[in-house]
Amino acid sequence: MAAILGRLSRSATISGRHARCLRTLKTQAFRGSRITSSTTYLCGVAAATSAYLGWRWLHGGAVVQAAKPRRHIDESSLRGLKLNHRERRFIKFSSVEYQGQLYMSPQDFIESVTDSEPRPRLKRRMLTEKDLEQFAQETPVLSKGSPDMFRTIFDKGIISYTEYLFLLSILTKPQTGFRIAFNMFDTDGNERVDKEEFLVLEKIFSTARRDRLNRALEGAVKANDADADDEVVLEDELQKSHVVDTTLLLHFFGRKGKQDLKFEEFKMFMENLQTEVLEIEFNEFSKGLPAITELDFAKILLRYTYLQSDQYEMYLERLLDRIPEGKGITFSEFKSFCQFLNTLDDFAIAMKMYTLADQPISQEEFHRAVKICTGAELSPHIVDTVFKIFDDDGDGQLSYKEFIAIMRDRLHRGFKQQEPSEGWAGFKACVKNAMRSQQQQDQQPSLT
Repeated sequence: MAAILGRLSRSATISGRHARCLRTLKTQAFRGSRITSSTTYLCGVAAATSAYLGWRWLHGGAVVQAAKPRRHIDESSLRGLKLNHRERRFIKFSSVEYQGQLYMSPQDFIESVTDSEPRPRLKRRMLTEKDLEQFAQETPVLSKGSPDMFRTIFDKGIISYTEYLFLLSILTKPQTGFRIAFNMFDTDGNERVDKEEFLVLEKIFSTARRDRLNRALEGAVKANDADADDEVVLEDELQKSHVVDTTLLLHFFGRKGKQDLKFEEFKMFMENLQTEVLEIEFNEFSKGLPAITELDFAKILLRYTYLQSDQYEMYLERLLDRIPEGKGITFSEFKSFCQFLNTLDDFAIAMKMYTLADQPISQEEFHRAVKICTGAELSPHIVDTVFKIFDDDGDGQLSYKEFIAIMRDRLHRGFKQQEPSEGWAGFKACVKNAMRSQQQQDQQPSLT
């Protein structure tokens, strides 16, 4: 990738701006970092006119052919094909293993949604039946659930991959979505969920993932030119056939698995989990104090976004210039705002209906839209802080499209699918975007 970009950047037919774009791409290729929105913009300007040169060179005699892949297909070669972002992150943070299957501890899950990297460890812990029995004894019953349950259990429990997906979805659910989530499990409509009904969702996840793995496996066999009669067996370290009583199953349905889960209990579990994760984030910056600074609040909002470093600094500097001496933000204010973010799609619809011309909105209009979507009001101070961060020119108006785009990254905590931005895939995506943009411009009617 770097060699290709170096060859293009040295071409005498490419202008200075185009060369700068290619040098940026070359630097990103060496560093392995993301090519974010502003870089993509520069690339779009340059690639629209230099894409033909690049593709002509690539398809000429200077192309170096890669060696033919080996016929043997092993799990490491398939991993890049079969693992999505969530699967890779689960494997990365999983610290325990039982009978060849990976599990997260409750602490692993908390770290996976609050930290970029797991705790340093030499190797995964191999669990025994005795360990599982100890975990079962220390798992609290449903009536003893609390907003610090995961931190209390710490590493004395296990969470499967399908439960990991379930817990991730909880973190982005608004209060109104709790009933929908419960009804997904309540297949007979009796307002109660038993263990068998809960496991149905796990079977759905397992079947869907197995189908995807099979398709990837077939594609890998063809790509490696393996014989049709070759039998390729892929051992799945995320989902095996054996059944283990995980921490969630024990917490919801008891050690004998005979208890039922009622909606109010399920709702309380979801609220407690959301609160626990938010408390961990808040405490990271509060250092034991009852409030965080407005600057810390901005850092929390922007920590999962795909901004370039200069854009990130711009938002923070803008806030410091506008609030030189803040009064702080309490956990209650922080929690209310994060719960509002869980209704971001409804907020976007409300804003689109309210301002059909895509005009910026005032603080009063923002307050009103939030109350319509959530039924609750945000404190005037936290709304003012948000406007201080995202108000470009200081006129008291918020570009809600930019706000929503950035807050979606925050809401999904880096799990949202991103357009390829690294290596060869990123370069192709950049060129395609530039050509698409050029095509759209060509289709616009001329004003002359």
